[in-house]
Amino acid sequence: MILTIRNIIKKILEFSSIKFAAFSLLILISACNEKVESDRRNQVEMPNKKNIKVNEKTFTKNSRTFNVLNYGAVGDDKTDNTKAFSACLKALIMAGGGRMIIPDGIYRGRIIIPGTKEWITVEIIGESEPTPIFGTVGTFPFQNKGTIVKCLAESGPPVISVSNSPEKLYHTFSGVNVVLRNLDVRTYDNPGINGVDLENAAQCKIENVFINTGIYNVQASKPIHGTSGLITPACNNAAWTVLRNVVVTGYHIGVIVNEHTDGDNIVVASNFNGLKFLNANHASHFARVGTYRNTHHVTVSGRHGFSIDQMNTEMPGKGQTDLGNSWQTLVSDINDPKNMGFGDINYWVVEGNLGSVDKFIKNGGASIRTRRIGSAPDTSKTKLK
Repeated sequence: MILTIRNIIKKILEFSSIKFAAFSLLILISACNEKVESDRRNQVEMPNKKNIKVNEKTFTKNSRTFNVLNYGAVGDDKTDNTKAFSACLKALIMAGGGRMIIPDGIYRGRIIIPGTKEWITVEIIGESEPTPIFGTVGTFPFQNKGTIVKCLAESGPPVISVSNSPEKLYHTFSGVNVVLRNLDVRTYDNPGINGVDLENAAQCKIENVFINTGIYNVQASKPIHGTSGLITPACNNAAWTVLRNVVVTGYHIGVIVNEHTDGDNIVVASNFNGLKFLNANHASHFARVGTYRNTHHVTVSGRHGFSIDQMNTEMPGKGQTDLGNSWQTLVSDINDPKNMGFGDINYWVVEGNLGSVDKFIKNGGASIRTRRIGSAPDTSKTKLK
């Protein structure tokens, strides 16, 4: 059979179409295999559904979420979970940052965030928002519900801290931005270790966190070891410290305030020093601060500019202290003997069994303007008598 030129071209095109279709099919199969392999490599480690409720729709394959239970953590109030926490954090940091989920339970041990030279975010999130238990009178038992991280060691690192090893961003600071949310952090009465120390972090955001000594604050023993409930980042380069709904009770210093700190709905109760402002190049700001039964509500130890929009104070009244907690009797609202502070404070004071009173005691604080809500600013240089 003789083929015309037209028939030859037609046959060539038909054969080419078959080859092209086969070639396209091979490409498609290869792409699907690569997609499956890529998904396997980048698979998100979702929290254990039996221990924490998570809406999977809110997570993408790159959300980098890590559940501590998958690294051996046990919330039985017995097991030391320090190694499990470290293993989880190691995986998280190798992934370039992410979220560490801690389901409800009581977890003994320490959380030490390794230092890194990269800018990354490390979130440590509890399953349930804690119930802060604090007050000015009475006796109340602590709950053991929610996500509780507890360390009963008498010395050594804090319950939660940031290291500047094996790597650091610059000076003594790691490149980590720490986010803590929905945590009850505990030590013990008159603690020998700090609660949360983020001094070496570059940045932080703390929300719905209760830092305490495992005892109702009115019954707390006088803290004599110089420990702190919360130490904010000391970094002044791109520093960013945000505190929301944070309660600290039972420490020598409730919150050590470094620069660039912004806080709202903060409570410091039954600490020897409630807020302590350290030397800072940049100012700090607080919206509402509750200061209850501290020996000194605000202490200043370095040049620091700050403002408190509303300092809501309640001091124990007559007959509301005993031999065990008499140290919680107010000595000063502002303790700034070297006049290092530059501040503006609006206050409201309540005394037990009396109600609202116009009492505000300044030890130094010559450059700290104070004003009872509804009145003119006080610019006097009042000294503690």
